[in-house]
Amino acid sequence: MNEYGLRSSDLFRTCFRKSPDTVLFAPGRVNLIGEHIDYNGGRVMPCSLSLGTYAAAARRNDGVIRLVSVDMGGAVVETTSEELASLPCVPLSFARFGWAEYPLGVAAKLIENGFYVGGFDMAVCGSLPRGSGLSSSASLEVLTCAVLKELFFIRLTGEQAALISLAAERDCAGVNCGIMDQFICAKGRKDHAVLLDTHTLSNEYLPFDLKDSQLLIMNTKKPRRLAGSKYNERRAECEEALRLIVASGMDRKHLCELTHEEFASVEALLPETLRRRARHAVTENERTLNAAEALKTGDIVTLGKLMNASHDSLKNDYEVTGRELDSIVYAARDQEGVLGARMTGAGFGGCAIAIVEKDAAESVKAGVTERYKAQTGLNCEIYIAETGEAPFGKG
Repeated sequence: MNEYGLRSSDLFRTCFRKSPDTVLFAPGRVNLIGEHIDYNGGRVMPCSLSLGTYAAAARRNDGVIRLVSVDMGGAVVETTSEELASLPCVPLSFARFGWAEYPLGVAAKLIENGFYVGGFDMAVCGSLPRGSGLSSSASLEVLTCAVLKELFFIRLTGEQAALISLAAERDCAGVNCGIMDQFICAKGRKDHAVLLDTHTLSNEYLPFDLKDSQLLIMNTKKPRRLAGSKYNERRAECEEALRLIVASGMDRKHLCELTHEEFASVEALLPETLRRRARHAVTENERTLNAAEALKTGDIVTLGKLMNASHDSLKNDYEVTGRELDSIVYAARDQEGVLGARMTGAGFGGCAIAIVEKDAAESVKAGVTERYKAQTGLNCEIYIAETGEAPFGKG
């Protein structure tokens, strides 16, 4: 057990005066390419990380649920399974639980779907930077599914865990996200990326081998609150663009079903802002498919170029980058040995990624850190990304 698992276990013993029945882990994720299209029916290419969330937990027999987090100061949040069963799954009901709205939302959704969830104690500790765009909320949600599956002998597949977690985030936390984060946190595999069709959930595991290069995660240290960002606004814009396209006579359920040529035939019908949002969705889906082929064939140079094009589209057409993300991405691109760089996650702060030749990694980290500090006044954090195993990764 590593440092974070030990910290969750120690907090559990301190708060609940007993030993946990189990200690489990769920990873965070980094999306290599395919941003802001998981809710547009597109394909994405994420991988699960060795960074994530740990939980120490034990079953109770009195229906009481007690949750505590190392990262949130150690105050215990308490409710009961009976109360959860009676609460409407809406943000207004769960906002009073603070950070615990995510695991309690999962428990409520399991109950709503007919699974038995009784009382339990759980202490959590995360190694993911909060607000960094590496899916700390999805990691916690999936982890809760894994914990409750084990404590209450719930028959739950990885796909079910992802869908339950997605429903909890949408309905209980009020974040109208797509399925990608929960899916990869539930079903990711070490040393693999996943090409995921977010419309059908069909997926393909791809060996994650960057040859003589490695993936850097660059944390801008500008946190963003996803529910408070313009994420929901962008989704609404895409829905309106699709509505106008369908009204023109083109029968599609998702923007990413359109080919580049089909979009070109209808884009003039859209207002300028909606045109740019839809153009990003269509072109990003194509870039993701091309990136998957590049990864399969070991063409890391092409993968880097596609990552560059992805960031430029997110900046110019989707407008979700911002000063800090642009600064760190362009600082990386200007370093010798960098093959490509882009923002990852919802944007508006958080993290970017870069493919870097291994021999140049240290000089790249130093160069980006210095330039980013000069441009923004912030101290970034840069670390090598390692893949990790998800709790439902084998099934």
